[in-house]
Amino acid sequence: MKSYKIVELLGDGISPELSASVHRISASLPFRLDFVPVDLSDENRSKLGTQIYEDAVRAMQQHQVAIKYPTATTRESPNKVLREMCRFAVIHRPVATIPSIQTNFTKPLDIDVVRVATGGTYDDAGRRLGPDTAVSLRVISKGPCRHAARFAFRLAMLRKTNVCSTSKWTIQRETDGFFEEIVGKVAHDYPGIPYRRELFDALLAGIVMHPDRYGVIVCPNEYGDFLSDSACGLIGSVGLGDSSSFAFDDEGQVTTAMFDPAGGTAPDIAGHDICNPTAALMALRNMLTHIGENEASEALRGALLGAISDGESTADIGGPLGCMAFTEGVAKRLAASLQSA
Repeated sequence: MKSYKIVELLGDGISPELSASVHRISASLPFRLDFVPVDLSDENRSKLGTQIYEDAVRAMQQHQVAIKYPTATTRESPNKVLREMCRFAVIHRPVATIPSIQTNFTKPLDIDVVRVATGGTYDDAGRRLGPDTAVSLRVISKGPCRHAARFAFRLAMLRKTNVCSTSKWTIQRETDGFFEEIVGKVAHDYPGIPYRRELFDALLAGIVMHPDRYGVIVCPNEYGDFLSDSACGLIGSVGLGDSSSFAFDDEGQVTTAMFDPAGGTAPDIAGHDICNPTAALMALRNMLTHIGENEASEALRGALLGAISDGESTADIGGPLGCMAFTEGVAKRLAASLQSA
């Protein structure tokens, strides 16, 4: 049986339940995923310090693919540490309406948020200037922006849709202006892809009023963070969103990829078998696409959406099931789909 080595970054809160869900689904695949576990829980980070990050990054760079579960931000943000150590340049957040989930937003949404993984104001915690003023440095670097732009245009080419870059370049003239300049130059290499720029505040209103106008959206670090969580709210829950992070070589080829649910550790419901594993399973689905298992990826997506559509889902999206009962239903649908293919 064909097999793949997958680094599994374990975390806190609902992480064990999400891991159990992913392992159950993996057992239904017609190939083997050999998970290489690394414990990034708060307790283990406290015990081992930076050594556990070095172990994680070494494993990720060796095997090139990882799936990660939510980790608590205590002394540091594990996500930020991994971004820096792995030199992730791009974060991809797909957000699409699931028709059977009732939300306050009734229009269909299908966007891909491509976020520069570094820079903006997130790389600098800032400093106080006396008792009444604080400042932080805003950074835009050419390399990560160019990687994000190329990723966005290649994705738009696959999806047969448009690219919209967004920032506040009229105010942040040097930093956001530099970002837009980089994206504009990359756009010249993709003349067949419709491309435009929109100011970030106008784009937020535009998505609510005319979501069909948007396909792939590329933006600097914090804008992508705000936008992707907001978009997940429009489709019903932050717990439905998954994320992918990529590092690249000088030729633009992916060297390391990490896939994870975008939500947090949810300590209030941890251990009660009521968390929604949809985002973790969508992360698994996108990981399968990345490693070239497209048939299994599409079958998993169909199994997930089919279960939710039939009301066989967790309580947060209107269903009667717990985490593992929902997972079991998806696994059975997946196995049936793959057998009939």
